[in-house]
Amino acid sequence: MPLASLLRQHQTEFGPVLPVDLNGSDVVRLDLTDNNPMICHADLRDTAAFETVVNAMLAEKNARIGVGGYLENRVIYRRSQHFGPGAQEEARSLHLGVDVWMAAGTPVLAPLAARVHSLADNATYGDYGITVILQHELDGTTFYSLYGHLSRLEWTALRVGQELVKGQAFASVGPYPENGDWPPHLHFQLIADMQGRVGDFPGVARPSEREAWASLCPDPNIVLQCQLI
Repeated sequence: MPLASLLRQHQTEFGPVLPVDLNGSDVVRLDLTDNNPMICHADLRDTAAFETVVNAMLAEKNARIGVGGYLENRVIYRRSQHFGPGAQEEARSLHLGVDVWMAAGTPVLAPLAARVHSLADNATYGDYGITVILQHELDGTTFYSLYGHLSRLEWTALRVGQELVKGQAFASVGPYPENGDWPPHLHFQLIADMQGRVGDFPGVARPSEREAWASLCPDPNIVLQCQLI
């Protein structure tokens, strides 16, 4: 059974990933594509300036939390060579997770019982920064959830193999630059198969490979259940 179908069967069993109401009146969807002039005209290489733009987009809608991004073809990855391209390569710009843009220090919770699969500091400018990958099991199927752009504080206390209960706070949204040098947000991604990777997994893909990556990384909103995305 495809992972997306399995997750939908168990959708009522998931706890929150963040201790906030993602369907509240202070939550809005953020557009980070080239359709948004606020993004296109900003100097995204300057993280402080990028954060100012994110805050302005939230303020424009009287919001404090921004959400979105699954399979969004984004312009923002041009800020970092981490996403390519080389002279003859297609750039990676298709986002495979959901981002929740919110204050640094916000706790991150395990939506299901889990085991810590792997930990890493993916410290390249524009990468995940502090990263946690959890391993879960439903109906005998193993799958994974990835949490990027975290704080170093709680991360240092985690250990590979550590067991977490549903609802347990295990990390928090990180500040820059330790979060990969991004305005504070959580990158949340579901993964059917880690393909032997440890501590890292692509969160942005080439648009031409959309179908394959969407199958491997189903919509995180099956878990988040935000009505805006």
